[in-house]
Formats: sequence, structure tokens, C-alpha cells
Amino acid sequence: MRVGLYPGTFDPITIGHIDIIRRASALVDKLVIGVAINRDKGPLFNLEERVEMIEAECAKLSAETGTEIVAHPFENLLIDCARDVGAQIIVRGLRAVADFEYEFQMVGMNRALDSSVETVFLMAEARHQAIASKLVKEIARLDGDVSKFVTPLVKDRLLDRLGKTA
Repeated sequence: MRVGLYPGTFDPITIGHIDIIRRASALVDKLVIGVAINRDKGPLFNLEERVEMIEAECAKLSAETGTEIVAHPFENLLIDCARDVGAQIIVRGLRAVADFEYEFQMVGMNRALDSSVETVFLMAEARHQAIASKLVKEIARLDGDVSKFVTPLVKDRLLDRLGKTA
């Protein structure tokens, strides 16, 4: 069984993330969405809320693609998480050249730690390249419309968290 790991903070999950998940599903038999516990980032949504939103969105994708998709919180090294879930592939989404520089360094370090785990890069679709969770939260905070960037479920959760109305 080919297992892939798509890690991130997903605070919140965006349609850009969902696009990468859909496309990564075609490459593996099982896709684990590694939900990073990163206390330094100070996420808007707690871990349970992020996992819940991911599971809700991925249930639809799993049914569509026939690929098992599961959320898996982690707080250790990415390569250790890959080992924990039995992943042979780490999936990373790229939006721009700036993303590549950081990702290139990470791949080098991960390969030094465990050369049996490959990293696969998927370029974001052109229409999703500007979408970043940080920017989505900022737009919502300032009363902008985020419906182009997140699903209705995530939009409602985001507006609720910020004390806003649709």
C-alpha cells in the first residue's frame, strides 16, 4: 500500500489545500493529512477544530476518489511523523518560487534523516496560488468575503470564531 503524508497547520483548511489533497489522492492508496501542532504559530483554531474541519472536507474527497484520507495530528519531526504513519511519500504544495527555497532545504534535511521517504511537490493551480490561511484569516477579520478561498463550512466556522456574521 502506497501511503502519502500531506503536512501542514491547516488553520484553516482552504480550497488550495483541498485541491492539493484531491490531486495527491490520485498518487497514493492512503493519504494522511498531518495536522501540525505548532504552538509558535498561535493558531486561530485549536487542534481538535482543525482536525474536525479537515475530516469533514476530506470525507467528501475520499468518497469521490476512493482513496482513504485520514487526519493525523503530530508534534514531532516531519520525517518521524512519516515513519509513524508508514508514509513513503511526503506531499508538499507549492504556490510560488519563494515556497520552493524553504521546501528545498526541508527536503535536503529530511533526506539526510531518512532517504527512504520521497518528497513530491504539487504546484498549486493558478487560481489558488495566492491563497494562504494567514491571508484568509486577515480578510475575514477585516470583513472581507472569503467565500472564494474556503468552503462554506470553513467560512461559517471562521466568521463564528471571529464574532462576525455572514
